Amino acid sequence: MVPVVDLSRRGQRFATEFARTAERIAAGGSFLLGAELSAFEAEFSTWVGAQHCVAVSSGASALQLALTACGIGTGDEVLVPAFTAVPTASAVVAVGALPRAIDVDSGTACITTESVERGRTAQTKAVVVVHLYGYPAEIPDTELLVIEDAAQAHGALCDPGRSAATAYSFYPTKNLGGIGDGGAIVTERVELDQRLRLLRSHGMTSQYVHELVSQNFRMSELEAAWLRLALTELSDDVERRRRIVKAYRNAAPHLRWQSGHARHAYHLAVFRSLNRDDARAQLDSSGVATAVHYPLAITQQPAYRAHAHGPCPQAERWAAECISVPCFPEMTAAEVEHVCAALADLHG
Repeated sequence: MVPVVDLSRRGQRFATEFARTAERIAAGGSFLLGAELSAFEAEFSTWVGAQHCVAVSSGASALQLALTACGIGTGDEVLVPAFTAVPTASAVVAVGALPRAIDVDSGTACITTESVERGRTAQTKAVVVVHLYGYPAEIPDTELLVIEDAAQAHGALCDPGRSAATAYSFYPTKNLGGIGDGGAIVTERVELDQRLRLLRSHGMTSQYVHELVSQNFRMSELEAAWLRLALTELSDDVERRRRIVKAYRNAAPHLRWQSGHARHAYHLAVFRSLNRDDARAQLDSSGVATAVHYPLAITQQPAYRAHAHGPCPQAERWAAECISVPCFPEMTAAEVEHVCAALADLHG
C-alpha cells in the first residue's frame, strides 16, 4: 500500500545529524529562546524573502498571535474561508473575535476578492487568506486587514509584503515539518515583529516585567534545530512534490484536480469525485491509500454553526468530494508510477 505520507522516511533522513545536534543542545543547557531559535528565524526569513520571522509553538498560535498583534479582538468580525482546517477559525475565536465563513472558488478552493466583497458586513475588520493545499491564493483587493494562513504553502509565496503578516505551521506532515508542533509569523513590519516577540513569551519586556497580557507560545531549541536541518532540503522537497503531482495530472487528466499554479507547493495532491467512497475504495483495492482534507466545511462544523456565515455552496461541495492521494518527497519512483496507474484507471 502506498501511504498518503510516511513520516518515518523524513525522520530517517535527518536522524543521525539531529542526534548530534540534540546532544550538543542538551550539553549546553539552553533549551528556550536560544541560538538555535535565532538561527532558524534568520534562515527561514531569508528562505521566504521576509524581513522578520518570529517562531512560535504552533501554526494555530502563529495565526492567533498575528491577529492579536494587528489589534483584532473582542467583537471584531474576521472573514475566513468556509473550506479550511478548523484552526483557521479557532484562532479567530481565541482572540475574542467572530469568524464569518465565506465561500471559495470552485477551482482553487480559495477565497477571492469577489467572495470577500459578497461576504463582508459592516462589522468586518479583517480577512484570513488560506493558501489551501499549497495553492497560492490571490490577495483580495480590499482595505480590510489581511492575514495570510500559509500553513500548507511553504514555497508557494513570493511577496511577504502584500499582507500584514503570514502564519506558517511546522506540524510534522507539513512541507517543512518538525518533530512536534511549531509555527512562525513572517512580516515586513518592524513594529509587528517587536510586538509578536513580546506576545510569544507572556508579554515580558524583562524578567518578571509584563507589558502585555499573553501566554506562553515559545518554540523549543530542539524543534528549531530540527527545522534548521529540514530547511536545507526544503527547496528540493517542494520541487519533488511538484514533479509528483505533474505526473499524476498527466496520467489522469480526466480527474477534477484542484487548479494548477506554477508556484503551487503541493502540500497535498487533491482531486474531487462525485462518488468519493467508491473512488477511495477503488484506489484502496489498487494499493493506494487516500485521505480526506476536509470532510466538513466550517459552516458544517458543530462548534461553529452558531456563528453568522454567508452561503457557502462551493465550500460544502469541496468538503463532500475532495480526495487526497499520496504526495511526499520521499516517495520512490516506483510508488509514483503505481499511483499514476491507479489514477489513470479511476473513473472521474
